Amino acid sequence: MLLWLNDEIKNIRKKDPASKSWLEVLLCYPGLHAMIFHKFAHGLYRLKIPIIPRLISHISRWITGIEIHPGAEIGKRVFIDHGKGVVIGETSQIGNDVIIYQGVTLGGTSTKKVKRHPTLGNNIVLGCGAKVLGNIKIGDNCQIGANSVVLKDVPANSTVVGIPARIVLYEGRKISERDSLNHNLLPDPEADAINCLMTKIKELESAIRILSKETDSSKEVEKILDQQPMPKLSEENHSAPKKDTIQNIDEFIHGMGI
Repeated sequence: MLLWLNDEIKNIRKKDPASKSWLEVLLCYPGLHAMIFHKFAHGLYRLKIPIIPRLISHISRWITGIEIHPGAEIGKRVFIDHGKGVVIGETSQIGNDVIIYQGVTLGGTSTKKVKRHPTLGNNIVLGCGAKVLGNIKIGDNCQIGANSVVLKDVPANSTVVGIPARIVLYEGRKISERDSLNHNLLPDPEADAINCLMTKIKELESAIRILSKETDSSKEVEKILDQQPMPKLSEENHSAPKKDTIQNIDEFIHGMGI
């Protein structure tokens, strides 16, 4: 037990620059406290002792804000950072060297007594608020973007984002145009899609204006189009319409609103 605890504290100090000392980690890190509670609860659960494992889990949730079912199988050096709102279901399986941020859910999608929670490999990062649902597998060295909802298997060495989650990086190769391995700077496929739609609308507006000139109805068409002017994308050298509307849309396009 002491060797395990020492290994866990070393791992936290290595991965969290905010940690100042061994004693601070031991006394002030709810993720570590939740793992200690779970180690006892899981041991009793495997011995098929009734009620007590769930009671320990319940006490742990009350103290730490982290809910881990006693049946969950958790590997070594699993760091739950902050941890408020983390939920790990009964049949979840977590490998080694996994980082879990606050608000993460490893949830089930079945009411039957079967394997209904996710299986996570080694060296995985689960971003804030990520939801991984069902009996699916997340391969080694994966990153799950903040607030993503993962419903299907994810191959090893992948980065996924979105609702539902999509693979945007695979084995170092970009699936999306934008690329980053930082937890807070992941690619944004929704913004890319919206950007494409707005570009297409601009093309359609141009086509309508050309057709209207050929049919001598340009004034009427311009009047209709000018009632709802399309904002200009920041990449283009156009004069911008009203700042309050366009700034919000522009920030949304570039990821701040998603």
